[in-house]
Amino acid sequence: MELLLIVGGLVVVAGLVWMWWRRRAPSQDTSKRGKVKGAEGLDTLMSWHPQATRIMTTPERKAYASLRAGLPEHIILAQVPLARFLKVPTRHSYSEWLRRVGVMCADLVVCDSVSQVIAVVDIRAPEAQENERARQRHARMDRVLKAAEIPLHVWREDALPNAVGARNAILGMPVDAPAGVTSAQPGRVPATAMAREPVAAVVEDDASEQRDPPSSTWFDDLDSARVPLAPTPMPPRGSGPSIR
Repeated sequence: MELLLIVGGLVVVAGLVWMWWRRRAPSQDTSKRGKVKGAEGLDTLMSWHPQATRIMTTPERKAYASLRAGLPEHIILAQVPLARFLKVPTRHSYSEWLRRVGVMCADLVVCDSVSQVIAVVDIRAPEAQENERARQRHARMDRVLKAAEIPLHVWREDALPNAVGARNAILGMPVDAPAGVTSAQPGRVPATAMAREPVAAVVEDDASEQRDPPSSTWFDDLDSARVPLAPTPMPPRGSGPSIR
């Protein structure tokens, strides 16, 4: 008899717990839906008032000036999202890839005359000043560019090369090459031609902090939620992965 009472009591308790959980689950779902609807109801301009800023920081502008002066026959682009110059198979969610690395920007991209990427230059703070999240972000970019076989050059903000050093670094030429050999090497541009670039005009700062762009490390402090992903349809058998 006592055993039956104990079993009955356990069944009653289990039933009460189940009923409590069933009532609580819809309220949580409703709360989540309410937050999503609340965010969707915000006005884009009123809630996130846009303000124009610079594209490059001061160290990035200095590096950009060196690249332009040292590589006048190349195209130099700034702050280019990886998704702009990398293609990936879309058999898996493309939105998920964008969330992971696609929205990350390369500080400076060196292209040939037909806009084919030949190198990426990333301007980073001194190692002692980097936090763990910045290192993880850099490691992700390093792995992606290595897999794409795109040379990555990391320049520290406190040790930026001049025009000659920038050209030698990108084209793989020794910085201390003899003067007599320099003019005979193909692909070299005389130092006088490099000096024509008005570097001071490019890096001149009017001390307006409001115009400076958000630092790349600023995004490391944000808690980016996962992108809700719709089921990705599988390609027909035998057609192979589509390339985006």
